[in-house]
Amino acid sequence: MSLQQRISTFVQLGKIFKHLGENKAWSGFDLGISESEYQRFESSFQYAKAKNPWFTEENVRQALLGLAHMLSQEKLEQWTSAYQLPTEFTGKKVGVIMAGNIPLVGFHDMLCVLLAGHNLLIKLSSDDEILPKEVINTLSLLDGAMASRVQLVEHKLEGFDAVIATGSNNSARYFHYYFDHVPHLIRKNRNSIAVLTGDESTEELKALGHDLFSFFGLGCRSITKLFVPEGYKLDTLFEALYDRHEIANHNKYANNYDYHKAVWLLNQEQLLDNGFLLLKRDDNICSPTGTLFYDFYESKAEVETYLEERKEEIQC
Repeated sequence: MSLQQRISTFVQLGKIFKHLGENKAWSGFDLGISESEYQRFESSFQYAKAKNPWFTEENVRQALLGLAHMLSQEKLEQWTSAYQLPTEFTGKKVGVIMAGNIPLVGFHDMLCVLLAGHNLLIKLSSDDEILPKEVINTLSLLDGAMASRVQLVEHKLEGFDAVIATGSNNSARYFHYYFDHVPHLIRKNRNSIAVLTGDESTEELKALGHDLFSFFGLGCRSITKLFVPEGYKLDTLFEALYDRHEIANHNKYANNYDYHKAVWLLNQEQLLDNGFLLLKRDDNICSPTGTLFYDFYESKAEVETYLEERKEEIQC
């Protein structure tokens, strides 16, 4: 199977993702699958939510739209053109240990391995088992030869030539130990930071809400730490974020919010609270779900120093 054929398969998969992400009905065989096959994929959203309540239908569709955006012919050809990829499958086996913090977070690793022409051994996260299996099933409908290169590993990962593993800072220590003898890429915890100047418009602050609350703040690109200039009125931020207040209707999010509020109040911590988000002044980067750490700064250089010192903890 040539690289161009592999790209074409993922472009077709991207069309399916886009339809599902936009909550559209099956549009015909131009999608490459039948109506019943399309409906099976869509029905998996409810099974995924039952398995992991963080995976709401809205979040699953948002994840699919994000993936569909990068699965265009133009983007994939431009991306792969920067590398000397084999035209046919290599026979090498790459093990991928996937995370499960947001829906289909491990898809990009799957894409990389298959486009690079390798066989794929997948160890799924227990938090995201349903959706990747449905993607692999759909891939088999579009291209059986490519799907035959994918193997789900239920127990110990063995027989690999290289490994991509994603996990916590603690699990990363074990990954380095177990996989040190082969080429490996090990990912640890990372979080994201926003720096406000005080000149942001209401619309820009509302857009910040997207980065705070998408996927309930569980993604590595979710903002967990905020820098604001000295004297900044945080009520301005709260007002702009109020449109997101319905997030408190989600049981697991509300439980996290309530728990940390109770603990911090018992510890007599100074908090700002708008009913669905707790703001706490804290030097750390990773704030718990339902909360946001913030700090004031006096100069741009002060923030730049902080970012440089913590760069290994920061995604963006």
